[in-house]
Formats: sequence, structure tokens, C-alpha cells
Amino acid sequence: MILSCQNICKEFVDNKVLENISFHIEDYEKAAVVGINGAGKTTLLRIIVGELAPDQGLVTLSKDKTLGYLAQQAAVDTANTIYDELLSTKQQLVLLEERMRRCEADMKHAEGDALDALMKQYVSDTHSFERDGGYTYRSEIVGVLKGLGFTEEDFTKSVSTLSGGQKTRVALGKLLLQRPDLIILDEPTNHLDMNSISWLETYLLNYKGAVLIVSHDRYFLDKIATKVIEIDQTKATTFLGNYSDYAAKKEMLRAAAWNAYVNQQREIKHQEEVIEKLRSFNREKSIKRAESREKLLNKIEVIEKPTEVRTDMKLTLTPHIQSGNDVLTVQGLSKSFGNLHLFENVDFELKRGEHVAIIGDNGTGKTTLLKILNQILPADSGKFTLGTNVEIGYYDQEHHVLHGEKTLFEEISDEYPYLTNTEIRNVLAAFLFTGDDVFKQIKDLSGGEQGRVSLAKLMLSNANFLILDEPTNHLDIMSKEILEDAVNQYTGTVLYVSHDRYFINKTAHRILDLTAHKFVNYIGNYDYYLEKHDTMMAAVTGTSVTDTASSGKASLSNASATSANAAPVQPVSENKLDWKAQKEEQARLRKKENDLKKCEDKIAELENRLQEIDEEMADPEIGTQVLRLQDLAKEQALLNQQLEELYAQWELLAE
Repeated sequence: MILSCQNICKEFVDNKVLENISFHIEDYEKAAVVGINGAGKTTLLRIIVGELAPDQGLVTLSKDKTLGYLAQQAAVDTANTIYDELLSTKQQLVLLEERMRRCEADMKHAEGDALDALMKQYVSDTHSFERDGGYTYRSEIVGVLKGLGFTEEDFTKSVSTLSGGQKTRVALGKLLLQRPDLIILDEPTNHLDMNSISWLETYLLNYKGAVLIVSHDRYFLDKIATKVIEIDQTKATTFLGNYSDYAAKKEMLRAAAWNAYVNQQREIKHQEEVIEKLRSFNREKSIKRAESREKLLNKIEVIEKPTEVRTDMKLTLTPHIQSGNDVLTVQGLSKSFGNLHLFENVDFELKRGEHVAIIGDNGTGKTTLLKILNQILPADSGKFTLGTNVEIGYYDQEHHVLHGEKTLFEEISDEYPYLTNTEIRNVLAAFLFTGDDVFKQIKDLSGGEQGRVSLAKLMLSNANFLILDEPTNHLDIMSKEILEDAVNQYTGTVLYVSHDRYFINKTAHRILDLTAHKFVNYIGNYDYYLEKHDTMMAAVTGTSVTDTASSGKASLSNASATSANAAPVQPVSENKLDWKAQKEEQARLRKKENDLKKCEDKIAELENRLQEIDEEMADPEIGTQVLRLQDLAKEQALLNQQLEELYAQWELLAE
């Protein structure tokens, strides 16, 4: 075991974030921490690395083990070049190499004991240099930089000139080169393109150490994680397996917990009704039975209502009018910025109902293409044509469609003036903005919150053609799943740019890969793209991409047709069986209700007779008739016995 967390607790101004968090990380294990935004994942990492002190609990790192941490906003030395910043992690080897060179120079002029001492020193240094990777560290630095998406031309750039995302990549490279026994990464894929993420996956899978990751990239977690630690409502639960294993187990546990809660609530309600009914009989024995049941009911350990998964944010995307079959036709589209050529002579078409993902390396022009289609930027050459009745809804990753000075309420009301105040509040509430939240200014919102406002506007639009630029950015896993469901149920057309491979896998019917200034077409999701990528790239120079894609489309269509023709008839017979069972159950319930009604009528009849007997026995005239009183007493005892049996029968039927 390399790391142990025991009963970690943390609270911020009466806001309990972590409560009794306990888990451990084994040597060489790859573990992930998941949870919704604000669950306390980053707080937990900061406690583990010592940046925050827990209110209670203990973090233990094994003796002589090292730890490396990459925060979301990692610090780097801006005075260095990119290469020199990574080289700083190998400073010991650099100094050792310099000493070896000096030793070599000195040995040329040394004699006798001095030479022996220098040779001895040189042998020792050479051994240490070789053992610590001295002959490969420079190529290792180059490999890491290229893997993280830097070109050799970038190596000499000053860190001070880099964007925040590029600086984070430099910090990640430094951490990987330090090779700590435990690497802790907070959202490491946020600023990486797909190739860099794939490289990082391979690097971490082969890493000779343990890894602890916080990430919303589910495809990445599927590849890397062998253990998932979920933080939910301040508590931690550990699941073995990758993200998909966790998601399946979590759904089973959630369903079981919800069923247990619903069943117990149903039983509690039923027992309360039985108690109330027994009290209504208003007899000593029935009241005693009611009190006995009430005592048992009070002893029940009530199950707390589970958090309902994915029910807070409600996202429904529905086109109000149907477009023509031809939605978008792009012909000969080209775009450059000075000497930077993004794409040229791009041709593709979109048909109604298609969900198409655009992928490619950072800087290839994916977002630029979407801006051209939304007429935010002009193309250098070529044209695009929208089909009949096509209305575009645009989701911009930089949220330029939002107005920073407006409040959330004004952002919606100004765009859709026909909505009432109540309707606007209801829409914002569906995206988790309630109360005074609606009066916050857009500029004061986080990236994730601005994303939710953009999605709210998109939901209200009349669009039948959605153009989405990185729609899952800043969303937590639960929000991504909500968006996935909405896109999959959307009957209009969708064109989007995304680096989220899990999202692409779930929602894309087709993928356009922007590579070498052209689009390569894949008829399928991301898994299909991975399967066919090498073959398609090899064929690009020989066979037409259009022909290849068309044949793929035809084969998929044939497969669908075959599947449809071979539909089994078994479900019909199952439906018949279900119908028969349903009828039998209905008959059983009717009989039970009739028996219960008869039992209640009989109880009422006996209670009425017992009431009459009580009145007779209280009559002064009958009080002098000994034989009559004996008969009434015998009848009363018999009726009480029958009534006791009827109460028991009624309780049994009531269950």
C-alpha cells in the first residue's frame, strides 16, 4: 500500500464537504476519483498532498515514497523555454554529466594518484549516470513534449508566451519526467487534444508507479482506472473496475436503494392505514392491536431517501418545425490565417436527423469551420448552403452568444420576450438556477454555469439544426449524461466539435476527421473510427474517401435491413404470457378486495350486535332477569371471540 486515507473530514463555513472519507491506493494501482462538480474531489486531493489540513482524519504516504501533484492551474517557471523547463527535472543528471565532461578533460593532463582518483570518480559517475537514465533523458524529454502536442519548433518558446492550457501541459510533462511513486492528476486531459490524450493513456498504463486521477473524461477513465472512488453527499464508496464497471454497479446499487426506500415507504403507509382502521373499530382488542403495531412501526429504522440520479437538470431539445431532407451542403470551403492553412476545398453534406462529430488535432480549424457556418467568420473560398426550413441553434464554447453584463433572467427574457416571469424562472430552475441565482450577471458565472445558460437558450430556440462547439466542456459527468440523452432523443440534425470521446461514442452517427487540411469520413461512432482509422488513412491516397465511406454506409444499411428482417417473434408470445399473468393478478386482487370487504362488513355487524348487548345489559329491567343476563353474557363472549378472529383475518387480508 502506498497511500492510506482514514476518516478524512472537511467543512467550510457550515458546509460539510467530506465526511469520514476512507480508502487506500496500492503500489502500481491506477485509481480515479469521481463525483459531481462541488462534491469535494479537488479538496480531497489538496488534503492528500498537504495543501489543506483536514478537520479530522489521517493521510499516510508509505515511507520513502514520493508524490507528484498536477493541479488544474499548475505553476511553471515563466523565465524558461519549454524545453529548459522540462530539463529542470533532470538537473541532477545535467550536473552529473557536466562533472563527467570536466573529469574527462582533467584526465588528459593528470598523472599518478591524481589520475587514479579521477578515473575512480569517473567510473562511479558513469555508473550513476547510466543507472539513472543519463543516456536517454534528453530523448525522453523530447518524447514527452511531442506526446503532449508540442512540436520541435515549440521547444525554444518562452513559457511566458504560452496560454494557460499550454502551461498546464508543460507542468504535466515536468511531473511525468520526475517519475514519483504516486502521480496525482486533477483533470489532466482538459487541455489535450485526442492524440495527446491517447499518448497519455498509454504512458500512464505503462507507468511503473501508482496513479490517482480526478477527471470527467469517461473514455480516459475507462482506459486507465482499475478502481473508482466515488464522492457522493460527502461520503466515499470504492468500486473495483474501470468507469463503465462503476457506472453499471452504481446504477444497480441506486436502483436497489431506491426500491428499498419505496418499498419501505409503501409498507409504512400501509401500516399506518391498518393502525388507523383498527382504531376506527373502537374496540378494546382492536385498539390494543393498533397500539402493538404502532410500537413495531416506531422501531423501524427509516431508510433515508436516496439522491435521485439525473433528475435535477431537465434538458429536452425538440425541433418545432421539420427541415428538408438536405440540411447542409458544403462545397470547396477553404480558410487560412496568414501562413497558417487550416483546411482547403472541404466538401461534405448533412442529411436530416444525422448526428455528426468533427474531430481533429488542436489548431486544425474545427471551431473556425463552425464559426463560418454560423457566419461569424468569412470563408476564403467555397460556399455552404442550408436546406429548406433549416434553423440553426449555436452553442459556442466561449459563450459569445451570452451577454456578460446581463443577468440570467435578462438573458432569457430579452431573447424570448413572450415568456412570462414564471416560465423564465421554471426554465432556469431546470438548469439548477433558483432563487436569487437568476439575478447574477453572466460575467460572474463559472464556465460550467455559463454552459448551462447556453444550453437553456438552446432548449428554448426553434432550432432544428444544432451546431455545438465542445458542448461537454466544464460539465460534470452527470450533466454530460443528461446532454447525451437529450442529443440522442433529438430528432433534428446535430453537427458538433468535441474532444470527449465517450460523448462521441454515445451520440455520433458519423465522424468527420479533420486531418491534413481535409475531412476523412467515418460512418460510425468513435469505436468504429478507432477500428477503421489506419485503414482509411492508408486508403486516402489511393481509394476515394467518398467511395470508401459510401460503401461503409451501404454495408451498414444492409446490416440494418438484415437485422430488421430477422426480428424474432418470441416477444409476441411473451406479451401473451404477460397479458395472461396480468389478468390472473387482477382477478386475485379483486377476490382479495371482496374478502376484505366481507370481513369488514362482518366486523361491523358483530360490533353493532355487541353495542346492542351492552345497552341491553345496562337496562334496569333486564338487570333483574338472571337467565337473560347469562344468555347475553354467553353471546357477548362468543361474539368477542369471533371478533378477535375477524381482526386477525382482517389484518392478514390487509397485508
